[in-house]
Amino acid sequence: MSKNLVIVESPAKARTVGRFLGAGFEAKASMGHVRDLPKGEIGVKVDDESFEPRYTLIADRRKVLKEIVDAAREAETVYLATDPDREGEAISWHLIQAAKINPSKTRRVVFHEITASAVREAFDTPRQLDSHLVDAQQARRVLDRLVGYELSPVLWKKVRRGLSAGRVQSVAVRMVVEREAERDAFVSREYWTIRVRLHRPGDPEASITVRLRGIKGQKGEIEIGDAAAAAQIAERLAGASFTVDSVTSKDSKRKPAPPFITSTLQQEASRSLRFTAARTMSVAQQLYEGIALGSEGSQGLITYMRTDSTNIAKSALDETAQLIREKYGEEYVPARPRTYTRKVKGAQEAHEAIRPTSVMNTPDRVRSYLSSDQHRLYRLIWNRMVASQMPDALFENTTVDVDADAGGEGTYTLRATGSVMKFAGHRSVYLEGRDEPADEEEGEISLTDLAGGERLNCQGKDGIDTEQHFTEPPPRYTEATLIRSLEEQGIGRPSTYAPTLGVIQDRDYVRKEGNRFVPTKLGIAVNGLLIRHFPDTVDFGFTARVEGELDDIASGDREWVPVLRDFYRPFHDAVEKADREAERVPRSEIDEESDEVCEICERPMVIKSGRFGRFLSCSGFPECKNSRPIVEKVGVACPRCGGDIVQKRQRAKKGKRFYGCSTYPECDFTSSQRPLPVPCPSCGGLLVASGRDRARCPSGDYSGAVPEAPEPLEASA
Repeated sequence: MSKNLVIVESPAKARTVGRFLGAGFEAKASMGHVRDLPKGEIGVKVDDESFEPRYTLIADRRKVLKEIVDAAREAETVYLATDPDREGEAISWHLIQAAKINPSKTRRVVFHEITASAVREAFDTPRQLDSHLVDAQQARRVLDRLVGYELSPVLWKKVRRGLSAGRVQSVAVRMVVEREAERDAFVSREYWTIRVRLHRPGDPEASITVRLRGIKGQKGEIEIGDAAAAAQIAERLAGASFTVDSVTSKDSKRKPAPPFITSTLQQEASRSLRFTAARTMSVAQQLYEGIALGSEGSQGLITYMRTDSTNIAKSALDETAQLIREKYGEEYVPARPRTYTRKVKGAQEAHEAIRPTSVMNTPDRVRSYLSSDQHRLYRLIWNRMVASQMPDALFENTTVDVDADAGGEGTYTLRATGSVMKFAGHRSVYLEGRDEPADEEEGEISLTDLAGGERLNCQGKDGIDTEQHFTEPPPRYTEATLIRSLEEQGIGRPSTYAPTLGVIQDRDYVRKEGNRFVPTKLGIAVNGLLIRHFPDTVDFGFTARVEGELDDIASGDREWVPVLRDFYRPFHDAVEKADREAERVPRSEIDEESDEVCEICERPMVIKSGRFGRFLSCSGFPECKNSRPIVEKVGVACPRCGGDIVQKRQRAKKGKRFYGCSTYPECDFTSSQRPLPVPCPSCGGLLVASGRDRARCPSGDYSGAVPEAPEPLEASA
C-alpha cells in the first residue's frame, strides 16, 4: 500500500511531523531550496523585460531530489509542508517543478507550530499552492539578483574587485555610515548639574537628594555652562534656607510588552542575551522544528519564528490564563485577554506572534532537554508571552519641589522624584531590556513622608555636589537598534534582518566595536558611490516602497513583471551612466593602515579584505606581492609547545573561526572553542569556552562555570 508523501525542509522537522502523522505517511526533507538562479551569470532575461528566471538545480541537492522524485512517484498524495511564509511557498513550487510532480496530486499544508494538534488540523484542511505568494518571493529573488549583478561590476571598476551591493544591505550600511557622520560632526557642549542633600532638623541620617532645576518665577531649567558658574551657585545654595514647596503623588500604570515578533525577539535577545540576530534565529529554528522531550517524543516548543504579527490564538490565551491563575494567583489574571496591534509598515496579520506552543512547558520543566542557548532563548519567549497576558504594573510616583531662598540672590527651585511599586503585575515575570541605560531616579527616603511648608537643612558645602557633564553624540547602532530602525522605515521583512546584518559584516562594510557597528573605510567609500550614482537604491523611502509593492504582489493586487519593469528601467539607465563614468576614473583601493612592516621590501603593510576575511598585504603591490594573515592572540599559551594560541579562519565553511598554535606547522594544536586564560581547576590544563560563562576541560576533567583566575603569588622579601 502506497504512503502519502510529506515534504518539509529539515530532517528534524521531518522526524517530528512524521511521528505525529503515523504509519500512513512518509516525511522527507528537501534541505531547503532544491534549485536557484545560476552562479556566475545573471540568470534572468532582461533584454525583452520579461524577467523570466532560469533556475538550475543546486549541486548538493541532487541526491535529495532523486529520493523525493522516487517517493513522489509511488505516493498517492504529496503534501507540501514547507514553512508558512513566502519563501516556504516558493520552496514548495520549486519542488513541484524540479521533481516534475503532477500538481493535481499535491496539497499545500500550513501550520505555525509543530505540535500534534496543529499538524493534524493542517492536514485536515489542505489547500492549493498560492501563486501570489510564489510570485512575490520570485520577484524579490529576481530583483535582488538584478541589483547585485548590475551594481557589483560598477563597484569593481570604481573601488575594488570582489565587492557586492544589495537593496537592503546597502540601506543598512547607509544608516551606519550616516550615524557615524553625525557623530563626527557633533560638537560636545559642557554643562553642570548640582545636587543638594537635605534632611529634617535634628535627623541628619534620613536624607533626601534634590536636583537644581531653575530660578523661581523663570521658565525653563537653569543652564550651567562651566565650573565657575557651578561654584558660584553652589556657594549661594550653601547659605540658603530650604522649604518644601509641594509634594504631589499620583498613580501610574505600565503596560506589558506585546508577545515577540521576529524583529523584537532579535532585539531583545541582543540586549538581554548578547545573541547576534543570526544566532537568535538559528536557536529559534531548533525550538520550532522539534525538541525531544524524553518519553513524550519530539515536539516544537515555539510557534513559527518569522512573523510580524502579534496575534495570539484563543486556545493559547485560555491556556496562559489558566497557568497564570495557578502559578501567580487570580489577581494576576486580567478580566479579558490582552490583544495587541503591531504598528509596523507592511505588517502581515495572517500569522501568530512567537510564543510557546504550550505555556505548560515551563522553562524549568524542559530545562534538562535543552542546550544552554536553547533554554535561555526559550525562557525569554516564555516569560514575554506569560507577561503579555498579565495586568499592568501599578506605581505611585511622587514629586517633591523644594525652594532654596538665597536671600538677595533670589530663590532657586530643586526637585526630587521617586517611584514606589504598589503592584508588580507583569513585572513579576518579565522586564523588557533597554537599548540605552535609563536615568537614575532620585530620592533616598520615602518622599511621601514630607509635607508642604516643611523646613529642611543642608550640611553646608559638604551637602552640595557639583558634577561636570558633556552632551553625547547619537549612539552607534547595535544589532537591536539597527533592526528596529530598518523595521520602522519599512525596510526588509522578518526573514531578511539576520542575513542583512551578517552580509554587511562579511563584506567588511561595517565592523563591531564592542557590540556597536562602526563603518569601515570601504563601507564609507561604497556608500558614497551608491549615493552619488544610485540614490534611489539606497533611499529609505524608495526601498520601503519596493517592499510595499512586493506585499501587493503577495496579496494579488499587483503583477510581478510590471513591478520589476518599473524598477529596472531607471535603475539600468543609472548603471550604464555610472559605468561610462567609471571608465574615465581610475580605480582607487580603499585600504586600512597597519603598524606592520613588510619583511621583504620594508614597505608598510596595509589591511585588505578578501574571500576569507581580512589580511595584511604589502602596500607595494603589485611590485611586492607579500601577504600574511592577521594574527589575533587570545592570551593563552599552547598546551603542547608553549607558543601563542591565535584565532584563525578556515578556508572552507565560509571562513569559520578556530584557534591554533602560532608556530604551525611545527605545532599543529587546534581547538574549535576559544581557549580561556584560566587553568582547569581539576588537572591544571587547558580550559575552553562551552557557552556563556561556562567552561570545559578537553580531557574531560571539568565542566561547569568559568573559574576565577588564581590570585598572583606575592613576592617574598
